[in-house]
Amino acid sequence: MSTALITGATAGIGAEFARQLAQQGFDLVLVARDETRLKERARELSTEHGVVTSILAADLMSTQGLAAVEARVAKADIDLLVNNAGFGLVPPFDENTVEEEVGHLELHVLVPMRLSHAALGQMLPRRSGTIINIASVAGFTPRGTYGAAKAWVLSFSRWANIHYASRGITVTAVAPGFVHTEFHDRMNVDKSTVPSFMWLTADHLVRVALRDVARGKAISIPSARYKFVVWLTTWVPSRIIAKGALRGR
Repeated sequence: MSTALITGATAGIGAEFARQLAQQGFDLVLVARDETRLKERARELSTEHGVVTSILAADLMSTQGLAAVEARVAKADIDLLVNNAGFGLVPPFDENTVEEEVGHLELHVLVPMRLSHAALGQMLPRRSGTIINIASVAGFTPRGTYGAAKAWVLSFSRWANIHYASRGITVTAVAPGFVHTEFHDRMNVDKSTVPSFMWLTADHLVRVALRDVARGKAISIPSARYKFVVWLTTWVPSRIIAKGALRGR
């Protein structure tokens, strides 16, 4: 039986990865800060899909919490890692405190880097394993520090997928746009300003992502509309893109 560890697993994209992986027969290790929600999610998945589900309540932005998750990822029973935890900052860079920006950078870059490193440490000797990093179409655009952080995720995943493919490891960055989850609700973003056709469901996103992972793809963009958006970024001047509204997940 294979085991997947998912960060940010109690809601949105992370919860959907947990559900679909459980449907595929994966045992699960669910990671998030809220222990109560973790227990509820674990109980639901175990009951519905008959898989073994354990939890790890940890704040990935704390030294102790990150160390605990690293130690769990480093165990040889983890076959699939989903680096999903994240959040957005609404104000522009200069209006956030530097502490807020550092925390934002650490969660989106330092955390997936450290967890990927821990996972590779036990996957490479087995010549088997999968790492999924949740990026964003914002990573293809000049869209502030969120886009900059997700650009790192895209670049790292592309390189890692090439570098480790011959050793049995698949690394895939998933680059969604706007997805109906709690992500934008927590940011108090007015969703009505985004055209309805630009919104994706977490169910569709994860189904496409897992299909692309199975095919060994380095980048998964979950819809034709967002593939078109990414294509546009190669032609539209950066100063115009920077003024746009690509602030999705």
